[in-house]
Amino acid sequence: MNTVIFIIAVVFLNIETAFYAILTYIIASQTTQYVIEGVEVCTGITIISANSMEIKKVLVLTLNSGITVYKGERGFMKESYEVSNQVDIIFTIVTRLEVRELRNIVYQIDQKAFIFS
Repeated sequence: MNTVIFIIAVVFLNIETAFYAILTYIIASQTTQYVIEGVEVCTGITIISANSMEIKKVLVLTLNSGITVYKGERGFMKESYEVSNQVDIIFTIVTRLEVRELRNIVYQIDQKAFIFS
């Protein structure tokens, strides 16, 4: 939708005004992101997976990230409420730039992993 608005601005106004509008949009979106997420460089990530041993190894050896492991239970789904399994809940802190890499690595190991920050 914004692209259409910028194209209309180029057609009816001039290209300089359209570029200023694009620049204003980018700055406003980045400012909004900082207000919502904060200006901190690091973020905490929690990972719940059946393959926690592999994930722990990769986090420590590949990403050089320290981890904290909590013991928990996995399961309690609507279809099988009575069934649960012991699981390690992994918590780590990474920079915002590493979040996407971490998610990709974890999902390569376990596509059903539950990741949240």
